[in-house]
Amino acid sequence: MRKIIMAALAASVIVPTVAVPTMASAQSAREVRESARDVRQSQREVDRNVRRGDYRAADRSQRQLNHDRRELREDWRDYRQSHRGEFRRPAYAGPRGYRYRPVAVGYRFQPAYYGSRYWVNDYGRYRLPAPRAGHRWVRYGNDVAMVNMRSGRVVTVHNSFFF
Repeated sequence: MRKIIMAALAASVIVPTVAVPTMASAQSAREVRESARDVRQSQREVDRNVRRGDYRAADRSQRQLNHDRRELREDWRDYRQSHRGEFRRPAYAGPRGYRYRPVAVGYRFQPAYYGSRYWVNDYGRYRLPAPRAGHRWVRYGNDVAMVNMRSGRVVTVHNSFFF
């Protein structure tokens, strides 16, 4: 009898640990979408207050916007952490003479570094925002950068994006 009770207890302990990660990852993706929606709404509110000339309200709205952006980054990091397999990529092979140096906004890539073989076309899979017109998400080492395709300048960069 004791063995049956121990087996039942062990089975009841194992089942919740298997179900929790699945529910947490689905919730995390939903939270990311909701946070992105909050950021867009806060940005509209800031713009509306500035157009009206109500700078005190615009200042309060800007603080809320900054808070929403921080929350979006945290939700995105949680999503990335719970979906590590999605962010594993094969080794990066850069153009001839490639040597990795961390890049920042404003850095100018040579055209060989943002050629079509380095584009991240499935940016939605990684929860990256859609690139603006004339821009592309480009993989550079384990980083991902949004590059202006005309000038080669980095507009946005996420360092250590891929594992």
